[in-house]
Amino acid sequence: MITEYPIIQGGMGVGISLSKLASAVANAGGIGIISGTGISVSELRSHIRKAKTLTKESGYIGVNVLFAMNDFAEKMKAALEEKVDFIISGAGISRDMYAWGKKAGIPVLSIVSSAKLARISERLGAAAVVVEGFEAGGHLGTDRPLFDILPEVVDAVQIPVIAAGGILTGADIARAIKFGAAGVQMGTRFVASEECDAPLTFKQKYIEANEEDLKLFKTTVGLNGRAISNHFTQLLLTSDKLRITKCQDCLKNCSYRFCTLDSLLTSMNGDAENGLVFAGARVGEIKEILSVRQIFKNLSREYAEATC
Repeated sequence: MITEYPIIQGGMGVGISLSKLASAVANAGGIGIISGTGISVSELRSHIRKAKTLTKESGYIGVNVLFAMNDFAEKMKAALEEKVDFIISGAGISRDMYAWGKKAGIPVLSIVSSAKLARISERLGAAAVVVEGFEAGGHLGTDRPLFDILPEVVDAVQIPVIAAGGILTGADIARAIKFGAAGVQMGTRFVASEECDAPLTFKQKYIEANEEDLKLFKTTVGLNGRAISNHFTQLLLTSDKLRITKCQDCLKNCSYRFCTLDSLLTSMNGDAENGLVFAGARVGEIKEILSVRQIFKNLSREYAEATC
């Protein structure tokens, strides 16, 4: 894939990165991603088709699906049938997903957090790996910083390596490429964009957040998660009487302490105080909501300044 910018927009569920954001990123010269998490198979198909309609011919649209979800296979097969440009999978790997991608002629990428997982992914058939460091938002697969892991992964595999987690500026992109990355994946910066599919209440949390507002907690998949502090995170961190109000029955393995998907749906539906608002470690540096094109212009300028 040849794009103007070596930037993949992170696939953020639930309802945060859909056709509107993905197509805007693709049209600006990056690679747009639709998250399949928290939407139905028919909604996923609809957003893929809409994004293709909105995206110019030279743009690329991919889909992010999570292996940990019960509907993983169904969502992945739907994306393949809709002939997306590629698929990124996180929260686990399986031999089948690479075989499905190969049969359809569509690249499958894996999100990894170590050189070992990168090697396994390459051996099973991954077209590339996204190495995600501790600075990422949402579910965290490691407690190590990105730039500690990145050179190890670059040395471990022959396939392209995409750097993710804490990438916020053009200088970060320049540093990742210097470390051997073929490109970067950015999620948090694109949430605070005009075209992001999230409601304004969600975006406001991003531009109002400071470093001390970020909280780590154990999610129902058994991993640490990073979110912006609100009433819900206070309950998670201080109450041992938290109860599931509604179980979405979404995960293959769940602790059932609360429903991660339902709490994300709450935020997507406009209540950013009583649901999860996942964000990356550097969200406090974002102070305004910009258009996707302006974000790319800023990144391009910062990259040029860092490499001159």
